[in-house]
Amino acid sequence: MIDLRSDTVTRPGAAMRAAMAAAEVGDDVMGDDPSVLRLQARTAECAGKEAGLFFPTGTQSNLAGIMAHCGRGDEYLVGQLAHTYKYEGGGAAVLGSIQPQPIEHADDGSLPIARLAAAIKPLGDPHYARTRLLALENTCHGRVIPQDYIVEAAAFARRHELGVHLDGARVCNAAAATGKSIADLCAPFDTVSICFSKGLGAPVGSVLVGSRALIDGARRWRKVLGGGMRQSGVLAAAALYALENNLQRLVQDHANAERLARGLAEIEGVTVNGQATNMVFVSVAPEHSAPLGAYAAGQGLAINPVYGAAMRLVTHLDVSEADVDRAVGIFKSYFATQA
Repeated sequence: MIDLRSDTVTRPGAAMRAAMAAAEVGDDVMGDDPSVLRLQARTAECAGKEAGLFFPTGTQSNLAGIMAHCGRGDEYLVGQLAHTYKYEGGGAAVLGSIQPQPIEHADDGSLPIARLAAAIKPLGDPHYARTRLLALENTCHGRVIPQDYIVEAAAFARRHELGVHLDGARVCNAAAATGKSIADLCAPFDTVSICFSKGLGAPVGSVLVGSRALIDGARRWRKVLGGGMRQSGVLAAAALYALENNLQRLVQDHANAERLARGLAEIEGVTVNGQATNMVFVSVAPEHSAPLGAYAAGQGLAINPVYGAAMRLVTHLDVSEADVDRAVGIFKSYFATQA
């Protein structure tokens, strides 16, 4: 099966499984799991931050990061399409009593400074939530957010005494696409959540990095949120293997996404709406959405038309160039039957 539904579907290979089996473990809640400690230190170093904290999921890592910045009744500025706002169950509001203030995205995925400025609440006025944090995402739906904008937005936030958090679930893809270091991309942020279970191919896990003070605050929230794990070095070993072996190969995923977009663009009945990093966005006529998904599954291709007639196709380490060509062929054969 060729699975283009997401880059979260990757499975650990033999070398990663061997690293997991050989992992030295302790009790991470007590702070003495050596594999977790190595992963946290290595990720923090890679991101240019003081400290790191291992989480089972990116959703929990983002939430603990937001809660480390904000208290009950506070507010964070966030994009309307951002994962922390739209796809994480409203956790900041439900579990942190933190109000999101959604901001409309610009075409490049950024949040225009003028819109951010208009959304900040007056200080000292008890009618309003206290605006405390700006949360950005990079990549955002596959798009690399321009670094010049990020530097400007972070400077703006600090002028208004706001913290700055990055949902960096795919920041490693941004680094691969731009040639910039992960540390350079993370430098403007106070906290960054870096995911290992997407393009890097680990089965689970994210690390929140930032100042030691903020990470110490997030550690308490991790425990409250149920993220305190015991012999989690088995999982950390997979993430550490991914960090040390799967960063450079992300450019292959991007090249495969470009190849996929080119091939699909030649098929009558398929509209390629865009391609960025390892994601390709396509649409078909609404009447073809469900039949195409069923046909593809029967031919060994998993796609997920989660947006109705539009769909996101994602390349990853389990998708080869030959798989891309086969996927294009399956699309082509379906629409040939509709002629």
